[in-house]
Amino acid sequence: MDYSAKLDAAIDRLHEEGRYRTFIDIERKNGQFPHAVWTRPDGSRQDITVWCGNDYLGMGQNPVVLQAMHEAIDATGAGSGGTRNISGTTVYHKRLEAELADLHRKEAALLFTSAYIANDATLSTLPKLFPGLIIYSDALNHASMIEGVRRNGGDKRVFRHNDVAHLRELLQADDPAAPKLIAFESVYSMDGDFGPIKEICDLADEFGALTYIDEVHAVGLYGPRGGGVAERDNLAHRIDIINGTLAKAYGVMGGYIAASEKMCDAIRSYAPGFIFTTSLSPAVAAGAAASVAYLKEHPELREKHQELAKALKLRLKGLGLPIIDHGSHIVPVIVGDPVHTKKLSDMLLSEFGLYVQPINFPTVPRGTERLRFTPSPVHGPSEVDHLVQAMDSLWSHCALNRAELAG
Repeated sequence: MDYSAKLDAAIDRLHEEGRYRTFIDIERKNGQFPHAVWTRPDGSRQDITVWCGNDYLGMGQNPVVLQAMHEAIDATGAGSGGTRNISGTTVYHKRLEAELADLHRKEAALLFTSAYIANDATLSTLPKLFPGLIIYSDALNHASMIEGVRRNGGDKRVFRHNDVAHLRELLQADDPAAPKLIAFESVYSMDGDFGPIKEICDLADEFGALTYIDEVHAVGLYGPRGGGVAERDNLAHRIDIINGTLAKAYGVMGGYIAASEKMCDAIRSYAPGFIFTTSLSPAVAAGAAASVAYLKEHPELREKHQELAKALKLRLKGLGLPIIDHGSHIVPVIVGDPVHTKKLSDMLLSEFGLYVQPINFPTVPRGTERLRFTPSPVHGPSEVDHLVQAMDSLWSHCALNRAELAG
């Protein structure tokens, strides 16, 4: 076996399909985000504006968050020193879990190193707790949810995206006595559409199913205190398990679930993804707790965020660009070809100093490749004007001509 040749062939396939991922070396400027510095391949440096980050509210540079992290580092040092079970649980971890439980009005919360791990570990562990569990999963659920459902060894049903009628058909076809769980998202991050939370909760009540919602792209951004779309719609009490992240709106890192005390205790006790992983550093936990607490009291950041997203969509639509608009903060511009999408991304960066990463298969279906803009309250009018002018120039100049973009 020529292992090297096999690796070459695998990488070459991605290049041929136009979906090889290139990492952009950027250095965020504290206090100046969304501005950053890009280190070009030749070693030169260029000032850029980030338009694809998930630090939706700029909390990664909020002084309250930074102060909490500095204080924790000074008090405890860098790392946690172990897993949560072996010396890795500190007052900072417990404080963060208390903040998260309060955020969602749940009895408890359980902290993980990322929301991906939280989804994977929880969904793959649930059949151990409920033998014979059937999981009903939305077709467009995040890869972490799909992986967790796939690995759990139990039965699964995939319902068409946001199709409540299809979900009902699947529920009706199964044994009424079998334990069931419906897994879905509140905001689907690629198209920016919302899950039908109330309708799914109604079906869960009717068929005796648990509910599991991923609020990763909604926590901090929706609801009076940032509890997500379920909080905004007064439905959080009907959700059994809420998954969220600390790496997007909260500007730090980590993931979690919020649920009943018994549910969190059971996942804590049975999930390998929790038991055998070194816990987050105390500084990260302290910063995340400060961020969650801060955003509970500052709805004006959420309001400004929504206003800017609406304004950007309106202006890009005014240029005639193919925008997907479901009323959320996500701003996708469909290009429809991986090579074209990469070319547009490259030109925005090199010619205009605007960084937006191309989104290709398998993140989105083939033929729907896109640029996905994520405006934030720290993007000012001048940054918006520059982006709109750049998109107008490139879209008009190239006219998305395949030969020109691929040349």
